[in-house]
Amino acid sequence: EQARVDAELSNGADVNVTGATANPAGVALQTILKRPGVLAAVPMMHRYAYVGADLQDLFGIDPGSIGHAVTMANAYFANGDAKATLAKLGATPDGVLVSVETVNDFQLHQGDAINLRLQSAADHQYHVVPFTFVGIVREFPTAPKDSFLVANAAYVAGATASDAREVVLVRASDPAATARDLKSVLASNPALKVTALGEVRSLISSSLTAVSLSALTKVELAFGLMLIGAAAGLVVGLGFAERHRTFAILTALGASASQLGAFLRSEAALVAIGGLTFGIATGLAIAWMLVSLLAGVFDPPPETLIFPFGYLAVVMAGVAIVAATVVIAFQRAHARADAAALRLE
Repeated sequence: EQARVDAELSNGADVNVTGATANPAGVALQTILKRPGVLAAVPMMHRYAYVGADLQDLFGIDPGSIGHAVTMANAYFANGDAKATLAKLGATPDGVLVSVETVNDFQLHQGDAINLRLQSAADHQYHVVPFTFVGIVREFPTAPKDSFLVANAAYVAGATASDAREVVLVRASDPAATARDLKSVLASNPALKVTALGEVRSLISSSLTAVSLSALTKVELAFGLMLIGAAAGLVVGLGFAERHRTFAILTALGASASQLGAFLRSEAALVAIGGLTFGIATGLAIAWMLVSLLAGVFDPPPETLIFPFGYLAVVMAGVAIVAATVVIAFQRAHARADAAALRLE
């Protein structure tokens, strides 16, 4: 999952089409939108701006549509609310989101005016353009790890006399197939580079520090499933064995098989439901604690827990099958009165 998140952050979307200001990918937007498998395509500016003497990447976006092609995680923004941050940026035409480093370096506060120097397409010179600081951005699709800026594309276009969109981010049903198709369609323009999410993920996963734990996880989950089944059978079985004489007395007094089965099934259900409830509560608490402790390891950190619903369904089905098997076995064993059991003290 972390490799996927890192790849999506680096590539920007399922498929990334990148050009330059002189040859922007945005000119091919309509062509891209018409290709099969393309679910959404959003153009984005990638310019540069001087913050003091520091040259930083500047991304010009449409806050209202960027989420159509890109997953905007809450962890990308300092306030932990992607929707609110983008809404505030969209409501402030000259607004800009800056990185934590820039905020610390210049002691910025919300609403402060920031003068950036942007290159104008009219004379190719850098000119001072005023912006309003509206929020802090920690991560952003295709952005570098260090300082960068995010602003409204319309305002950047007006300030630089150029509406060129250097990047097009694409959401696709099959990223690999869509990337191959776009490479073929856009082959006539060699300045455009097309990359798929899988390519970036493979590059990240090939690192010596990237280790796949999927096989080990499967072994651990399989062992957990067997342990849960054995524990469920043992607890229910021992409970029934402890009341062996009680069930024998009920049978001798004329209890029918259905009545005896009702006793067995209700007790098995109580044990199984109680165990599953306690286990789920304990598991959630431990998982939440681990995710909180490891939040600093991942960049960006996970926003929520990931629930393996399929595996949990198998666990619950396994517990139900084991409990039902034990109930049936004991019900058959006590189908008739056991004189030896009645004599037990």
